[in-house]
Parts: sequence; structure tokens; C-alpha cells
Amino acid sequence: MSNADQPLAAQPAVPPGVVATRWWWVRHAPVREDNGCIYGQTDIGCDCSDGYVFSAVGKILPRHAAWFSSHLKRTHQTAAALFAAGYPEPATIAQEPALAEQHLGEWQGLNRAAFFASRPIAVGSYWFAPIDDPAPGGESFMDLYTRVRGAIERINVSHAGQDVIAVAHGGTIKAAIGLALGDQPERGLAFTIDNCSVTRLDHLESDGHSGWRIPMLNQQPWIADAAHAAMHQPDGPELAPGKLA
Repeated sequence: MSNADQPLAAQPAVPPGVVATRWWWVRHAPVREDNGCIYGQTDIGCDCSDGYVFSAVGKILPRHAAWFSSHLKRTHQTAAALFAAGYPEPATIAQEPALAEQHLGEWQGLNRAAFFASRPIAVGSYWFAPIDDPAPGGESFMDLYTRVRGAIERINVSHAGQDVIAVAHGGTIKAAIGLALGDQPERGLAFTIDNCSVTRLDHLESDGHSGWRIPMLNQQPWIADAAHAAMHQPDGPELAPGKLA
């Protein structure tokens, strides 16, 4: 493999006899057309206009990876922006509905700021509700976690030993982190996952033993240039002046 085929991100060593399946999670680009409302699984587009950001992200992603996305178009648009910025387009991208964002039911379409103002924020949750509290007509975070875990476990078998790039959503990636932290979904909610950021989770397996290694969380390779620092979009209660709504 030539140097041009190698990502700029460091590759931690894998001990002999260990199969490492390397997950590279990319959160979709910021949504601008939500009008400050909760969108969950609403199928709206995202802003992929900053080519510098996508070029920087593409440089740290591995080549020759298996690509997955959710079925929602903002993940497809984000992947297309990576290819337009120079990442070699793969032959196929598998759409995996189980990697979609949490379905927030009747909360979808509500004003985000008003929603959080009406509900007590549980410190340590940083999400729409406690993990077992489903949105009316939708899912709980635990429902999301269960389906994401099932997809990860299935792909770990079908793509064992490979690099897997998954373009997905903030809640999906938090669920994956909870799995990597020892099947503790609530722990994943403590992490901020910015738009277009890269999170790396390695599944390691040998002789009946398995576990996870976490080399990279919420990596934002574009932030060395302050002109491209406005990629944070609140998912839940982390509303602040000057942030994208």
C-alpha cells in the first residue's frame, strides 16, 4: 500500500492473534433547515458547503474501507461531500436503517429551546430524556442503543478485520460509544459529538475474548483554522448563544 493510500490518523498496534475491526464514525454535516426544531428521524438535508472541512475529514479516513450510512439523506449528502472533496468514492455504500438517529415521535417538529425549557435537565444525561423514557410515538435512547448494538455486532462478523466507515448521527455514535465502554449506554450520552467529527472505535477479538479500544473521540481535523470552527450543532440541552440552532 502506498503512502497516498494511508490515512493521516495514527494506527495503534494490534497484538498478534487479535482481529481488529476498526470503526470510523462520521457524524453528518449541520442541519440548517430545521428552524430551531427537533428533527430526530425527520428526513431533512444538511449543509455541505464548506469543502475545507470535508477535505480535512477525508484525509484522516482510511482507504479501502467498507462504507455504511443510515437511510436518512443527510448522511448520504455528507458522504457525497467527502467524495467531492477528494476522498476516493467506494463502489458501494450500504444503507443501514438501524444506524439512523433516535425516532423522537411527537417531539419531532417542536421548538428545541422551548422543549428543553419545559423539561428538567438530568445532569449527566445531556439528551432529550433519560435512556428508558421513550418519546410519545417514538423511541427511547435505549431503543436506539439496542438496534445500533445489533447492527454493530452483525457488521463486526461480516466485516471482521476491516476498516468500517459509518456516516451516521449524534445519537447513533453516542450509542456506539456506550457499547465500547462496556455495554453502558448511559455513559455514551456524556460525550459531545460535533457535526462532521470522526470517532474511532476498534473492536478486538481473539480466542473467544473480545473488547473495545477507543483511539479517537469527536476528532475535528479542520479546527486548526478558526474560519471553519462553526460546525457544532446542539442535539439536546447544550444550547448556547452563538451556536447553531
